[in-house]
Formats: sequence, C-alpha cells, structure tokens
Amino acid sequence: MPANVTIARGFDLDAARAHLARCDRRLAPWMRRIGALEVDFSKPFDPVDALARSILHQQLAGKAAATITARVVALMPRRGRIDPVGIALLADAALRTAGVSRNKIAALRDLAAKADVGVVPTPRQLARMPDAAIIEHLTQVRGIGRWTVEMLLMFRLGRPDVLPVDDLGVRMGAQIVHGFEDLPAARALAAFGERWAPYRTLAAFYLWRVVDATRAAARTGASA
Repeated sequence: MPANVTIARGFDLDAARAHLARCDRRLAPWMRRIGALEVDFSKPFDPVDALARSILHQQLAGKAAATITARVVALMPRRGRIDPVGIALLADAALRTAGVSRNKIAALRDLAAKADVGVVPTPRQLARMPDAAIIEHLTQVRGIGRWTVEMLLMFRLGRPDVLPVDDLGVRMGAQIVHGFEDLPAARALAAFGERWAPYRTLAAFYLWRVVDATRAAARTGASA
C-alpha cells in the first residue's frame, strides 16, 4: 500500500453483517438473535495514551485498574492524557504511590522512550500503515503484545479484518457457535476464521457477544 494513502477508520457494518451471514450459516442465527452491532470508530485518540492505559489495566480487575489509571492521569501535566513528557517528568516514587507496579513503570518509561524516537507512530502515521506494520512497531514496546495491538486496531482504528486468535472469548465463541468438542487452538482458529475475511473484526465482535449471551442464559436458567 502506498505510504501516502490514508486508510479510513471503520468499515461498512451492514456489508460486513451480510457477508458473515452468507459465509457462516451457524453464525447467522446468532447474529439475528444478538442484533445489529453499532460501533463508533470515529473518536479521536492518542496512541501513547491508549497504550499507556492498556499497560495500566493489565492483570487487574476493572475497578482497580480504573482507579490507578485515574491517579496517573491526574498527575499528568496535560489534563486527561498520558503522554511521553508527563511520563518522563514523574518520579518512580510518584507512580508507585499511585499504585503502579515496578514492571509497569518500566513499561511506561519504555513506551515514552520509543514514542520519542518514532517507534510509536502518530495518529497520522497510523492512518497510513497496514495492520501488520502497526503490530510490528508497537510490539517493540515493553509490555505491549500482539493482543493489545489487535484491540487498538479493532476498537480504535476500526480495521475490518482483525481476528485476535489468542483471545479466550473469541475462541470460546467459536466453540459455542460451531459445536467444537474442544476449545480451538489459536492456529486452528486462524485457519478456520479465513471464511470470515475480509470482515473478521465483526466476526470477533459477535463471538464475544455469543459468549455473553450464553452466560446470561445460563444465569437465567439457574435462577429459574
């Protein structure tokens, strides 16, 4: 892809639903049951801020992660955003007081350093980069793995054809929909998921919802 071509954020959800319904007859009834999914891909975001928040949320329950993230954001000189300058200005002691572990402090410092030297692309650069290049760049940051970058591609950039095969929820959803005896391995799901291309992102969104719907039905049945 030419470097000067901007990749649009988001994709045609109606076209994606129609494609998935045609190519996967087992997923289609679940899609009708769950209904149309509406996702807003247009919200502006800063890559460093988004990745810093991902680092802070790792291995923590939602409430605890949100509390620590809010404390770190409050320490930043630019209101509401975690940025390289703010990370550099903060002493380790201040971050520790906010509840950030030593490993995460090291990851935040590496994120800031790699942003300063251009390893972390700017929003304008991201808009001109294919998925594989973004993954290659961002996984150079300490504490940032492929799954984290895939979430950014899907939810922030709205790239249409991302299938996070290491995600437990996606694997569970595929098992439920297709009646697999065992939870599919990542490599097997990658091969199986080729049928959903070029809209594997929406397929993943639905597979997550399938798991949610199944759990909700189980709770209702247990309480009935």
